Amino acid sequence: MHEMVNRRTWLKTAGLAAVGAGLGVHCASPLEPNPNGTQLRRVHVSRNRIIRTTVGLRPTRPSGFVLRSETFGDKTIIHNFGHGGSGMSLSWGTAHLAMELALETGASQVAVVGAGVVGLSTARLLQQKGYQVTVYAKDLPPRTTSNMSAAYFGPTGASQPDHTTPEFENVWHRATRLSHRYFQDYLGDEYGVRWVPYYLVSHSQNPPSPQRGLGRLITDLYPETAQLDPSEHPFPTPYVRRRWTLQFEPSVYLNALLRDVRLASGPRSVVVREFTNLDELLMLDEPVIMNCTGLGAKPLFGDEELHPVKGQLTVLLPQPEVNYAVVGGGLHMLPRRDGIILGSTREANDWTLEPSEKQMERVMNGNAEFFDAMT
Repeated sequence: MHEMVNRRTWLKTAGLAAVGAGLGVHCASPLEPNPNGTQLRRVHVSRNRIIRTTVGLRPTRPSGFVLRSETFGDKTIIHNFGHGGSGMSLSWGTAHLAMELALETGASQVAVVGAGVVGLSTARLLQQKGYQVTVYAKDLPPRTTSNMSAAYFGPTGASQPDHTTPEFENVWHRATRLSHRYFQDYLGDEYGVRWVPYYLVSHSQNPPSPQRGLGRLITDLYPETAQLDPSEHPFPTPYVRRRWTLQFEPSVYLNALLRDVRLASGPRSVVVREFTNLDELLMLDEPVIMNCTGLGAKPLFGDEELHPVKGQLTVLLPQPEVNYAVVGGGLHMLPRRDGIILGSTREANDWTLEPSEKQMERVMNGNAEFFDAMT
């Protein structure tokens, strides 16, 4: 993505080793019963299983992403940025809507600025419509914020409830459904997209309802949703909702999208270049410019609402036998081939890319306590 060096949304990788007392090596657990007839394995949470810690800055806007067209002389800039923590989930949907705006220009050549998931998805849809596309990016996969996302289908984090207008809700709803359908064309090992059972856990008698907020519009996108009785799950919380959702392997998925862009338009279709101001951007030859720069839109276009929300993930050695996800109580666990992903953290307006040992300790201790208590 095209961003200033001190404002890049890619993350550093650091192996923080000290994560607090009480995190010993966990022995393999017996198989736990699952009402689907499969089995659930405990996650082994211990410091000697940590393989990396990553930090990234989510490009967040309380009122939601920007999706609109703007004219600068003979150039048309189509903005597609500010997805918060839902960029992966919404990528195909907002790319489709941005493509529709590009179709209105009548141009045949388009520049896509940014090579995260939003930029690459936008480039692919334009290529499929016959456009001559060039992607310009300061960073390419694996050095993008998208590479470091938790990466499961969770589009409702695109805006804050008290800032969500009916107009944005309508656009978000259409983008979400478009994206969900596009992703199903990429299921399989080649792109690293799969369905996983996803457990939302809570100690509260009133866990978050799927009928509230933006989520009420897409309950049908989560097959086999069910509220489980305590006897139907092995987790140490009385309230558990199970549903199926899409999960993505960012390193596999983004490399495949970048490959597809190059195969469609040739190796010169991707140019490594940084833009430090709007004038440099407007000097591009292409008459239509797709702005998919994430946090880079702040220095380029002065978007005052756009700000970073720092997120940190701790990654453990892979456990192929763990085939389910758990979210709740400010924590999550996601199983991927490149490791067990533990989170989550949210620190608004923090531009630093250094991992926090305190945050790692909270996430590690919380997940260790949870999985140790599985029955």
